[in-house]
Amino acid sequence: MTDLFSLEGRVAIVTGGAGQLGGEIARGLAAHGAKVAIFDIAEAPEGDGVSSFVVDVTDRSAIERATAELPEVPHVLVNAAALDSPPDAPAEEVGPFEDYPSQAFDEVMAVNVKGTLFACQVIGARMAEKGRGSVVNVSSIYGMLSPVQDIYDFRRTEAETFFKPVAYSVSKSALYNLTRYLATYWAKSGVRVNTLTLAGVANEQPQAFVDAYTARMPLGRMADAGEVVGPVIFLASDAASYVTGANVVVDGGWSAW
Repeated sequence: MTDLFSLEGRVAIVTGGAGQLGGEIARGLAAHGAKVAIFDIAEAPEGDGVSSFVVDVTDRSAIERATAELPEVPHVLVNAAALDSPPDAPAEEVGPFEDYPSQAFDEVMAVNVKGTLFACQVIGARMAEKGRGSVVNVSSIYGMLSPVQDIYDFRRTEAETFFKPVAYSVSKSALYNLTRYLATYWAKSGVRVNTLTLAGVANEQPQAFVDAYTARMPLGRMADAGEVVGPVIFLASDAASYVTGANVVVDGGWSAW
């Protein structure tokens, strides 16, 4: 029986592949037979079927140049490049919504939405010309649901003002309709487009945050980065040949209550 999950002979692009999650996805695709190209503003480790291209996804021409260097038109595109306010973000970025700076909003939207749009325009269009392909847009439970601000109370223990900023949620929410739009737009061209919605991935976060977060999580823990690989392989492979325009939720049960 043919292995429906095999990616042998296929070429995949992972944007944001220099990061923790994108790197895990890139290695997972390579382990299933794909030749993987990482597009990231930072150089990523290469080897075992993975190559790295320094690409700013907010620059469409940079995406075009890197894509032109690949041996053939990609079969898979995983849009994992994302920007969020880091833990040490300036106070104004994590302050009240009413004072959230427009520059921070623009920066997050540029990477998370415009970067995904550009990658789809450049790479997805080439897939459509070939009559095949799979696009996976990585979203977040904070795009599907509002952030639970209470889990950040540990940041407020010493009168610190902290709110999970609005831009990340808005940007990740935008991906759902981009996915649906492209799924219908390219349906007859053989290109499937789906969203993968993830909950928090363990990455050495402060223990106080982990405790608050996992208390809200039905499975009682954060995801391991490797647990994201299986759903990506499914969506990228022939096992998902009739799946398009869908939102595959991998959230440990977060959205179940």
